[in-house]
Amino acid sequence: MKRTVNESRRAFLKATAAAGGGLLIAFRIPGALRFAEAATASSAQVNAFVKIGTDNIVTVVIGQSEMGQGVWTSIPMMLAEELEADWSKIRVEQGGVDPAFANPRYVGFRAQGGFQGTGGSSSVRNVGVNVRKAGAAARQMLITAAAQGWGVNEEECYAEKNMVIHRPSGKKLSYGSLAEKAAKVPLPKYVPLKNPQDFKIIGKSLPLLDTPSKVSGKTVYGIDVKVPGMLVATVAQCPVFGGKAASFNADKAKAIKGVRHVVQISSGIAVVADDFWSAKKGRDALEITWDEGPLAKVSQADLFKSFAELSQKPGAVRRNDGDVEKALKEAAKKIEAVYEVPFVAHVCMEPMNATAQWRGDSVEIWAPTQAQSWTQAAVAKHTGLPPEKIKINTTFLGGGFGRRLYWDFAIDAVETSKAVGAPVKVIWTREDDIQHDFYRPASYNVLAAGLDEKGMPVAWKHRIVGTSILQYFPPFSHLLRKDGMDPTSVGGAGDIFPYNVPNVYVDYTLHNPGVPSGFWRSVGNSQNAFIMESFMDELAAAARKDAFEYRLQLLKNPRDKGVLELAAHKAKWGSPLPAGVYRGIAEHFSYNSYCAQVAEVSVGRDGKAKVHRIVAAADPGWVVHPERFKAQIESGILYGLSGALFGEITIKNGRVEQSNFDNYPVPRMSDMPKIEVYILQGEGEQGGAGEPGVPSASPAVANAIFAATGKRIRKLPVRAEDLRTA
Repeated sequence: MKRTVNESRRAFLKATAAAGGGLLIAFRIPGALRFAEAATASSAQVNAFVKIGTDNIVTVVIGQSEMGQGVWTSIPMMLAEELEADWSKIRVEQGGVDPAFANPRYVGFRAQGGFQGTGGSSSVRNVGVNVRKAGAAARQMLITAAAQGWGVNEEECYAEKNMVIHRPSGKKLSYGSLAEKAAKVPLPKYVPLKNPQDFKIIGKSLPLLDTPSKVSGKTVYGIDVKVPGMLVATVAQCPVFGGKAASFNADKAKAIKGVRHVVQISSGIAVVADDFWSAKKGRDALEITWDEGPLAKVSQADLFKSFAELSQKPGAVRRNDGDVEKALKEAAKKIEAVYEVPFVAHVCMEPMNATAQWRGDSVEIWAPTQAQSWTQAAVAKHTGLPPEKIKINTTFLGGGFGRRLYWDFAIDAVETSKAVGAPVKVIWTREDDIQHDFYRPASYNVLAAGLDEKGMPVAWKHRIVGTSILQYFPPFSHLLRKDGMDPTSVGGAGDIFPYNVPNVYVDYTLHNPGVPSGFWRSVGNSQNAFIMESFMDELAAAARKDAFEYRLQLLKNPRDKGVLELAAHKAKWGSPLPAGVYRGIAEHFSYNSYCAQVAEVSVGRDGKAKVHRIVAAADPGWVVHPERFKAQIESGILYGLSGALFGEITIKNGRVEQSNFDNYPVPRMSDMPKIEVYILQGEGEQGGAGEPGVPSASPAVANAIFAATGKRIRKLPVRAEDLRTA
């Protein structure tokens, strides 16, 4: 596990810290753009800064977004580990928009300066390695500076808790006193990274660095932003996708006390006022006539009817191993099923919002965004301003889940500020948030499998018809194949097939009449894991085999097997349960992590399913912060349960029927099961944490419901009326 990195001097940015001197180092993405030599004029393509001040404080400047997942602690831990820093002297700053913070996972965006953002469970596992390299380089440069000052060999010196120590004499120098000298030291040719067995900080569950400010209420989320002279706006958007305002009565809104302006922007009519409530009342007073456009006739029933019709024909092929049709024809038994999943909303607890201040030749934005560079690029395209004239301040996020990878709410704020000539905070209502989301794609899935005489699968066929994410996401639109294949829509179904089945066929047909679809936590894995693991349970039942043993026999990867066995062991699979409680099991690989779950569920006579306990086992390779990793798996399980038991967006007359938590419910505290998470640290590259807990939750629950009732859940969300016995 010991790694050596050989980089040229141009791979680092070194400069005197702005306040009182010091050392600033940033490590680049290999093969990235050249580096500037001064921080004040940096166009460096790097992804992590470490600043060491003369006051001996080490500041980590983070370009990723903090939305509760813990990057404000985990990333500094990785840097502090290699730097041999004193954890009590670590501080964190939120970085601006800069290619410096580009995520190496998204290498395809290097020509555009890289992607700075937070998604794909990639912050720690992708950005973190370069943070470690930056810390290791800084450590070595500090040691070199001290050795030169003492006139001794570097080999006689070592670093520990913000000090460089001369082993023979015991002399010590603080990092702060060495910072300026270290800035002039030539870049070390080799930068060794620590072996995991030598970690002192990584692997510990340290207190989160952002907790004190959250507890005290000092943390600033997007909705908390205040700018001198700021007005507040809310936007009336057409309830029908793609519609626009034909006419409106601005005078009615302006008659409301506190309303200052009514302006038309690209997304609708912005009502600008002294405060949110005045803006909201002004918006309610508008007499708007909508041009609903061609999508006014779109309905859920027609959409799924067209899905079913399209499923009769082959789609774009994603996977084709062996000869599925021949194997199905010759199989001893054939199993068939149709699975449906609906559109699902993100419902971040903090609704979409952004603040902008238009200054004519520039604009400054404050936003809870997951995608700083994409937002900057979108604003540049929309306004004609050069990117360097668009400053984005990233606030904390009250939930992201993929929704804040989009920039529509930031455009609202920029356009409104420009129109009224003042800084404006745009706030969406909960109704806006639910009815103008980018929804998890709906899909219709036709499956068939063939079993041999022993009940083992010899063929697996999966046809997916559904809406596409990529057609609504310009940065990734180039990944949408000419034949209509959307790789995100088949994620977890056709990219990796975990079971030892000789003949596998997966195809996909894109059909979207205009319902905006987007990245929802764990993306295609969220629905495809439900479909695959539920159908695998059907095969086990048809073969009259135990669901756990059947999977264990078929799984190809030892790490898949490892988490499955650990979850089953910790849940005491096969042991007696309280009367009326039954178990279900599921396993899935996503974001380079393996996760298996066992759900314990009961179903009342009224048909209501109650999840009592979920036992999860996850293998992410290795973990930086164990408790934060567990919290992310727990959070993912809750999100998966929300989609399985509650979440459904329905479309009628081109508009979303749901509007708030009364008709789009989410799990309440009384719905929460007891959750146990166990970590199995296997060999291999580091896996993600934020999303791998989502996919296995819904099939584990669905399979437990089958065990309890004998009824298969092939359509989400779970409906009490389908399970009612009284």
